[in-house]
Amino acid sequence: MSSTDDRRFEVLRAIVADYVSTQEPVGSKALVERHNLGVSSATVRNDMAFLENEGYIAQPHTSSGRVPTDKGYRQFVDRIAEVKPLSTAERRAILEFLESGVDLDDVLRRGVRLLAQLTRQVAVVQYPTLSASSVRHLEVVALTPARLLLVLITDSGRVDQRIVELGDVLDDEDLARLRRLLGGALEGKRLAAASIAVSELAEEAPEDLRDAVVRSATVLVETLVEHPEERLVLGGTANLTRNAADFTGISGLPGSLRAVLEALEEQVVVLKLLAATQDAGTVTVRIGEETQVEQMRGTSVISTGYGAAGTVLGGMGVLGPTRMDYPGTIASVAAVARYIGQVLAER
Repeated sequence: MSSTDDRRFEVLRAIVADYVSTQEPVGSKALVERHNLGVSSATVRNDMAFLENEGYIAQPHTSSGRVPTDKGYRQFVDRIAEVKPLSTAERRAILEFLESGVDLDDVLRRGVRLLAQLTRQVAVVQYPTLSASSVRHLEVVALTPARLLLVLITDSGRVDQRIVELGDVLDDEDLARLRRLLGGALEGKRLAAASIAVSELAEEAPEDLRDAVVRSATVLVETLVEHPEERLVLGGTANLTRNAADFTGISGLPGSLRAVLEALEEQVVVLKLLAATQDAGTVTVRIGEETQVEQMRGTSVISTGYGAAGTVLGGMGVLGPTRMDYPGTIASVAAVARYIGQVLAER
């Protein structure tokens, strides 16, 4: 990068900082007064003219200052030298809050609520995906001689409990045999493979246990199949309405806030964005049209994967207007995802 390019980037950085802070178009005079750019007002005006000509900033109204465009935000994000580090106290508070979660559902809800508070944006987390989770343990408990409770626990912390009504009674010895058969078929397998294994087990079971195995397998297969309505947890949706003006600004898309809210309700759009996040520890930033979703043109999505023991269990992140604190938001998304993975790994 030449010194001229570096100087112009510093001007762009200053415009982004001021606009994110004030939500007001930024003029050359304000830049010179607020930032130590080390050049004259004339040079700043020339640099702003260049940035506007190249599409990094734009003038929303005649005789007003300039605001960053999607291209400008992208240039800013790509050249962020370092994100704002969270303090030791902040990191400790995040971990302690997540560790207080009683189960997977509670941990994810806490994570979403925390991320929405930290970023003042909409936070979203995807439940552990079917392909990523494995069966850690299956417990079979006799409620009565003819009624069983199956407790399925995955390595992601998901716990499912199901009742099985038997056609006949089982004594303690038969119950132990059933427990060994089902556990041997399921434990340690990914959920998709476990579903197949338990289905095949029904065909191979001993004659005297076949009915109990078939009934248990039927319930387990239903349990092992993902429930789409449980795939996503959202928090902080009201934060969008605090920034309603951002969605009818330079993009010229009246009513786009409503479109974003409708997309969030459908969830499928957000799931697709999170599904593209494959790596834990790598934060992806999609700005405006980069989301490739018409309803999301006025938004940015910052996302990453979370997981345990080297396995990505799902995606999480935040969604908000393109005018956001990118360094701080990136740091918060990365931290919460890392600690959710850590908490789930310890369970």
